[in-house]
Amino acid sequence: MNRPRHYACAVAIVLLAACASTPSSNREASMFSQQRATDHRDGDDLLTAGLGLAGLRAMVPPAFADSAKPTPAELRRRALWSSWRGIADLAPGGGYGDLYGSTANVPGREFSAFATLPGAHQPHRVLLQLPDAFDANKRCVVVTASSGSRGVYGAIAVAGAWGLPRGCAVVHTDKGTGSDYYDLDAGQGIAADGTVAGADAALAFKPVPASGHGVAWKHAHSQDNPEADWGRHLKQAAQFALATLNEQLPQQAPFTFDNTRIIAVGVSNAGGAVLRAAEDAEPWLDAVVAGEPNVLVEGHGTRSLLDYGTEAALLMPCALPALGIPAAPGADAKCAALAAQGVLAGADLKAQQQDALAKLSASGWTHGAMQAGSISVAFDLWRAVAVGYASAYGRYPHDAHPCGYRYSALGADLSPRAATNNERAAWWADASGIPPGAGVGIIDPQPAADLGLTGLQCLRALWMGDGEDARRVRKGAQETRAGLPRAGLPVVVIHGTDDGLVPQAFTSAPYVIMANSAGRDVRYWQVRNAQHFDAFLGFPQYGAVWLPLLPYVYEALDRVDAHLDGKGALPASAVIKTVPRAGKPLEAAHLAMPR
Repeated sequence: MNRPRHYACAVAIVLLAACASTPSSNREASMFSQQRATDHRDGDDLLTAGLGLAGLRAMVPPAFADSAKPTPAELRRRALWSSWRGIADLAPGGGYGDLYGSTANVPGREFSAFATLPGAHQPHRVLLQLPDAFDANKRCVVVTASSGSRGVYGAIAVAGAWGLPRGCAVVHTDKGTGSDYYDLDAGQGIAADGTVAGADAALAFKPVPASGHGVAWKHAHSQDNPEADWGRHLKQAAQFALATLNEQLPQQAPFTFDNTRIIAVGVSNAGGAVLRAAEDAEPWLDAVVAGEPNVLVEGHGTRSLLDYGTEAALLMPCALPALGIPAAPGADAKCAALAAQGVLAGADLKAQQQDALAKLSASGWTHGAMQAGSISVAFDLWRAVAVGYASAYGRYPHDAHPCGYRYSALGADLSPRAATNNERAAWWADASGIPPGAGVGIIDPQPAADLGLTGLQCLRALWMGDGEDARRVRKGAQETRAGLPRAGLPVVVIHGTDDGLVPQAFTSAPYVIMANSAGRDVRYWQVRNAQHFDAFLGFPQYGAVWLPLLPYVYEALDRVDAHLDGKGALPASAVIKTVPRAGKPLEAAHLAMPR
C-alpha cells in the first residue's frame, strides 16, 4: 500500500518545523523527493520479506513472475535476499540464527525517499523501517549505511537484524553508492521503487552525460565523490527518521535528537561512514559501533584503499604462492612481465614471487592479511575497487576514466553489448553496487594479451604519479580523511586481525591511535582469525580457518546499549583470542567473546 502524496507533504511540514527550531539542522537540511510508504505484514516483514532463515539460505533468488517487469514487492524481496547473503554467513553450522543473530518476523512499515545534500549532483536513498512493536518508551533509532557500494538494504544483516527485533526503528542510507545503475544504450535508469524507468522519469541516478554506450553507476560516476560526505549522508538519514516518526507517531511527538537515542552502526565502508558521522560537533549521536571500517586518517601508518588496493592488484597474485597459496590463473605470466619491466626482481619465478611478498610485507601487509587477500585476488576485487574508486575520487564522468576503463554488459566473447530487458530489470535487486556482477563487466581498453597490466599500472600511477590526473585523484582521496570523534561520544571499533580487504594496519589501528592520543575514549576489539567477508565462510575451506565478525558487532551494540541505559560499562579494548572451528559447527567457545 503506497501513500506517497500524503506522506511527502507531512514529512516536508515536520522537517521544516524541525529545521526552523534547530539552526544547525537548517544548514544541513535534507531535500527529500519521491517519498514512498509501504506496509509489510502477513507473509511479508521488515527483516526478511517473509523469507525467514530457510528462504535466505536458498541458493536460488526469489523468482519474478515476469522477469522483464518485476513488481516493486518482488524487487524488494530479492534485494533483501541478496543483501543478507552478501554480508552474513547463513550456512548451516555457521551459527547464524542459533548462536547469534536474528531473522525474526518483524511486521511494520517502510518509508523511503531520495535525499540530496546541498551542492550534490545526485541523490542518495534513505529508508526508515518502523516496526509495529516500536518501543515508544525507549525511543531508539539505529542509523546505518550500506556496506561496500551496496544498495539501500545493504546493512539489513547488521543494523536491521540487531535493531528491529528490539523495537528500534532502523534508518538506512546507500550513502551515494548503491545499485541504481543507468543503461546508456537504452536511456533507462532506476526509479524510487526499484523498477526500470526512462530518462525523463525521476531516477535515483542519471549520469551526465546521459548518452553513450554501456552502463554508468552512481558511486563511480555521480561526480560527487560520495565517500567524502558519508557522515553527512548518515545525518540526513537520521533527520529523515525523526521527521517520519513525528508524522507517523503524533501522540509521542516530538522526536528530536535530544530525546531520541541515535546509535550509528556499520561495517566495511559503512564502518568508515559511521566514524565520519562521529566527527560532527552537534551532539546528535549517542554511540557509534564501527566494524572493519574503511577509514583514512592522518599519519600513524594509514593508507588509502586506492593506494594499497592498486599495490595489491599488481603484486599480490605473484606473492601468494610464496605463502603456500596456489597461483591464480595467469599469475605466473604476470610475474614474468613485471620482472621484465623492472617492477619485480629475481631471475626465476620463485625469486620473483619472494620479491613480491617482500615488497608487500615492507609496505605494511601482514601474512594474515595477504592470505585473506587471496579472496580478493580470486574474485578480481582489487581491480574492481581500483577502477571504480579512481573514477569516484577524480569525479570523472562515465566516458572519461583516466585509464580508459568503462562498463558494459558482455557477450560470450567478453566483448561489450547492449543489456537485455531481463538483466536491466534485475540490477537494483541483484547488483552489489560495484561491477563486475549482475551482468555488468569492466571493459579494459587493452588487448587480452596485455594480461591487464597496462591498466593496473595506470591505476597505480594515479596514486604514485605526479600527472594532472594523479593529483586530481589523490585530492579526492584526501577529502575522505576522518577527523576526531566528538568528545564524550562512546565509540567502539571492531576489526578482524586477518582482514585482507581493509587491513586494520592501514585503517582502524591508525584511527584508534589518533583518537586515543587526542583523549577520545575509543574502545578497540581486535578479533583473531577473522577476515572481511563473513558471507564466504559457507565455503568449507574458508569456514575452517576464519570466524565471523558479525557476532562481535552485535555484542558491542548490546553493551553500548546497556551502557546508555546505565546498566553496564563500555566494552574494554581487547585482543580476542578465538579458536578456529576447523570444520565443526560454530560454538560459543570458538568466539571467545570477552566478558
